[in-house]
Amino acid sequence: MKTIDENYFKEAITSNAVEDVLEEGETILWRSKPQKNSYILAHFCRMMPIAIVWLIFDGFFISMMVASGAIREIWWFIIPFFALHLAPVWIWIGGTIKAAAEVKNIEYVFTGKRIIIRTGLIGIDYKYIYYDKIEGVNVKVGIIDRLCKVGDIYLTAAGSAAVLYDQQAPYQLSTKLQKIANDIKTDISFPNAYRPENNPGYNTNYGPKN
Repeated sequence: MKTIDENYFKEAITSNAVEDVLEEGETILWRSKPQKNSYILAHFCRMMPIAIVWLIFDGFFISMMVASGAIREIWWFIIPFFALHLAPVWIWIGGTIKAAAEVKNIEYVFTGKRIIIRTGLIGIDYKYIYYDKIEGVNVKVGIIDRLCKVGDIYLTAAGSAAVLYDQQAPYQLSTKLQKIANDIKTDISFPNAYRPENNPGYNTNYGPKN
């Protein structure tokens, strides 16, 4: 039985880089981060219409109270009331600030074994999706994505899901990812030792009969 060194679990991890979580012999094939401007702009625009309408609505009532002088008499009630009532505006501002702060920590990595997704604002979180567990790869390109020439890749896997936000050439990237997942699944289902050199099932094409 192979023994494990007592310091196996005591190795210091200080950089919080993807390299810290790679398995032995695991190599990085591709790595990327979301396009910063697109990522922040998408979060900025997400609640903007609601926040602006809410701000105009509350601003109208506040200006009316100021003009009538009522705010001087019940300021102790009006100020905290509107501070709470403007919650959608604070959520919108906070969401934009959060996106600007967290985007630097986001990284997507394809290795020879799996997809590693690095995220986090205060602490760093990792999510792993193994290629053989991938069930679907979809691409979505919104208005902001089109303007910034990027797209979002949605991954569905057994028991989990993930999104690779704001990636350049999303269609080509999704095609390559699907090929990797299909190749890995094929290797697992049909190991090389069980593959004859000649097999009528290889390279089968489906199409109309001539």
